[in-house]
Amino acid sequence: MERLTSTDRRVFLKWAGALPLLGYISTQGLIEKAFGAVKRNRANNIYTRIGVKPVINARGPWTYISGTLELPEVKAAKQQAADYFVNIWELHRAVGKRLAELSGAEAGLVTSGAAGAMAVATAACIAGTDPAKIWQLPDTTGLKNEVVMLGGRSLFDSAIRGAGGKLVLAHTQDELQAAIGEKTVMVYTDFWGERLEKALTITKKAGVPMLVDWADRVPPMENFYLPAKMGVELYTFSGGKGLCGPQCTGLLLGRKDLIEAALANSSPWEGAVCRPMKVGKEEIMGLLAAVEAWTKMDEAGLSREWGKRMSRVAQVIETVPGVTTEMQTAYAVPSLFVKWDEAAFKLTVAECSKKLLDGDPRIEVSSRHNPSAVPGAVEGDPKRRPHGTRPDRIQIVAATLQPGEELLVGRRLREVLNEARKSA
Repeated sequence: MERLTSTDRRVFLKWAGALPLLGYISTQGLIEKAFGAVKRNRANNIYTRIGVKPVINARGPWTYISGTLELPEVKAAKQQAADYFVNIWELHRAVGKRLAELSGAEAGLVTSGAAGAMAVATAACIAGTDPAKIWQLPDTTGLKNEVVMLGGRSLFDSAIRGAGGKLVLAHTQDELQAAIGEKTVMVYTDFWGERLEKALTITKKAGVPMLVDWADRVPPMENFYLPAKMGVELYTFSGGKGLCGPQCTGLLLGRKDLIEAALANSSPWEGAVCRPMKVGKEEIMGLLAAVEAWTKMDEAGLSREWGKRMSRVAQVIETVPGVTTEMQTAYAVPSLFVKWDEAAFKLTVAECSKKLLDGDPRIEVSSRHNPSAVPGAVEGDPKRRPHGTRPDRIQIVAATLQPGEELLVGRRLREVLNEARKSA
């Protein structure tokens, strides 16, 4: 009798472990069951009726695929807020006070996304609350206007430039000191940990406020409280990513005088450079509800559930010989990375992603390709690593998958990879 090799045994064990799942996903109506679990109609809904076909979001809370799904508390708050008229200045200050209590910051402001926070923070640091300077922006003639980009250029630095900021690049903490000059009004970075601590010692000594961009770094909620403890003057989170608030919102938190200046340079002030970056009363109250909800969330339990979903995907697709997976957790959110020999399968990551998106149901997964990046973005920064140089692989992000959708993703990905392997 021929003996099984170690590879054969591994394949057999993977198949044995995956058989219950494989049997389940082969049943008819799996798609309908998954969509029905969260009370959605896949074939007839508000989007399909105008010719737009929704996707299963296994990529994460990217803006071009509409971010994330709002928490029930957010939907309820928005609905209640829609029934009243309020003074927006009073609302901003009342919500800002509550955000300060929740975060540990001196003050807070709901903005039009984290990029909106970058813009109003820049305007605040250039013009302050001086009406003449506020009206002058984005023209900064005679004003200090330099913003040091610690870490190099950002895909979102047009928000800084649009408010009148002139970029000065510093890629490391060692370059930061030389980059700060007489016209420096702010330092922007997405650093954290020791790199951020070292940078803060430099900016505080120079008397220059720092804006820290942690748009996608909650959960975990410990990151929500950390900047205030570190003494960061300004920091921002996206409302429409991990917080599961309104997609068009962000948070700007920090020093009270700077937050007040940010409000003075934004909506509802007519004539302010950031007036177009409007958020309504529904979004303001919705984001506050999201933050309140996360302060009570069982984050550990949620992360475990996400991890289980990723394990089920791995079980299904690892039955394809030559396919391997690796689970990683970033900011409390598990992801599954899927790899195979592209040459042997005659299937690239880009081709696999397209097949998933062109199938039924449509599935968006993550890879190194960013379809929403403006071509040529971040040019003029020779030290930034060129786009597309890192290894490519499929990434499945747990946080945006709804219950049951992981099985649809696993089944379809297994079909695509199995078909490619057999054809090759």
